[in-house]
Amino acid sequence: MSELFLGIDSGTQGTKVVILDSEKKAIVAEGYASHRLIESNDGTREQDPQWWIDATGHAIRMALSNVRADDLRAIGVSGQQHGMVPLDVSGNVLRPAKLWCDTATTKQSDALTERLGGKEAVIELIGNSVAVGFTASKIVWLKENEPDHYERLRTILLPHDYINYWLTGERTAEFGDASGTAYFDVRTRTWARRVLEAIDSSGKLLMCVPRMIQPNEWVGTVRAELAARFGIPRRVVVSSGGGDNMMAAIGTGNVRPGVVTASLGTSGTVYAFSRQPIIDTQGELAAFCSSDGNWLPLACTMNVTVATETIRELLGLDIANLNAKAAAAPVGSNGILMLPYFNGERTPALPQARATLHGLTGTNFTPENLSRAAMEGATFGMRFALDVLRRNGIQPTEIRLVGGGARSPLWRQIVANVFGYPVVCPISTEAGALGAAVQAMWCYSAHQRNPVSLTALTDDYVRLDETTRVEPNPGAMQNYSDLYSRYMRLDESLRPLNTSEGTD
Repeated sequence: MSELFLGIDSGTQGTKVVILDSEKKAIVAEGYASHRLIESNDGTREQDPQWWIDATGHAIRMALSNVRADDLRAIGVSGQQHGMVPLDVSGNVLRPAKLWCDTATTKQSDALTERLGGKEAVIELIGNSVAVGFTASKIVWLKENEPDHYERLRTILLPHDYINYWLTGERTAEFGDASGTAYFDVRTRTWARRVLEAIDSSGKLLMCVPRMIQPNEWVGTVRAELAARFGIPRRVVVSSGGGDNMMAAIGTGNVRPGVVTASLGTSGTVYAFSRQPIIDTQGELAAFCSSDGNWLPLACTMNVTVATETIRELLGLDIANLNAKAAAAPVGSNGILMLPYFNGERTPALPQARATLHGLTGTNFTPENLSRAAMEGATFGMRFALDVLRRNGIQPTEIRLVGGGARSPLWRQIVANVFGYPVVCPISTEAGALGAAVQAMWCYSAHQRNPVSLTALTDDYVRLDETTRVEPNPGAMQNYSDLYSRYMRLDESLRPLNTSEGTD
């Protein structure tokens, strides 16, 4: 008899749900609902967590309408990392969640870093820097700017933790997502008391962090009210879940050495499997824990489809026409280079940076060149992130590409040529949701006292689409190597303007 496992991926733009059939070893149903975004020029990027709940409920109902709901056994949740969801004593949300891409807390990040002894001391303490997008600076911002809300604060959850809380009533955290808060020690896998006390010496925050569970543990079972609403069994298990990158690692089979996953999403991430923490003394590599009990060294850029979507909307194109325009331009976009820092940048650490178009002339300023320059600029930014991984000893054998941009054959070839490695996509483009469903299966097997290894599950349920595989073109690789050097020189020359001092 088939058993069904539901994966939820709550991202910045929307929530995706997939249902995995254990017997067919395939996704048999899907659902989706979009999110709104609160944003302003000061770097504010926020969402009301209720929007995630509404979207999740809609997407679950859509997916369950196509299967036998009684066969559902477990649910896993993938969520956008770093967001701060502040709850009061009754579990009510105090204010909109500040997101991973919120850069309004730059001053708080810098001040907290100095309070802890500087960047090198912070990296020694927790294995990571206090990146602007991480959760810690958001708590400082809340304390300084909304003292009434801070006074009422009793629990701090990450986005996936909050959806787990809605599903089960339990307030928990797991290693992978927690390691992106900047108040978590990735070596010992424990909350970092010194960081929390540097934010608030009263000790209050030590009581606001949720209890930690293992990656293969389950949070609880779905609340009776929700089970009745969705028409599912009362004892459906909810797994630990994790951050979107941790779940996408599972969903791309990135659970053994050699595989590197790159995501062409709103942001760009490049990450790999490791059996031990990899600490970057320069602080450019996020030394994350994984959601499979290991580690996930990762470098993040803030602008990938942000760049292409901005150009697409400016030119009034649909996605197919954007790709066609980009394909009509040559390698190098006839001299146009884009630094795609529309949301600031995390790698390199330039949170106050702004996007730049360089090399414009009266003849090359065309829709074709602009479209391709957006793809190339975003890919150069991710090449910088890949170089950070390689500098820290990660040696890829192939790149598994996910995210909306991975659907473009042109963009896949550009990635192969810029990175210099073979590129292939998984059959399922919903790596985060698939990873959440597979992790749910893993936790359920442990819950049933019949544990199955996660690698065995990914071997069975994660399949590659060989029709998407592309190899680097030697000639284009050399051209892109030269262009990337030019991109880096442009970036270096604009650094004085792309610092907080230069943009205030």
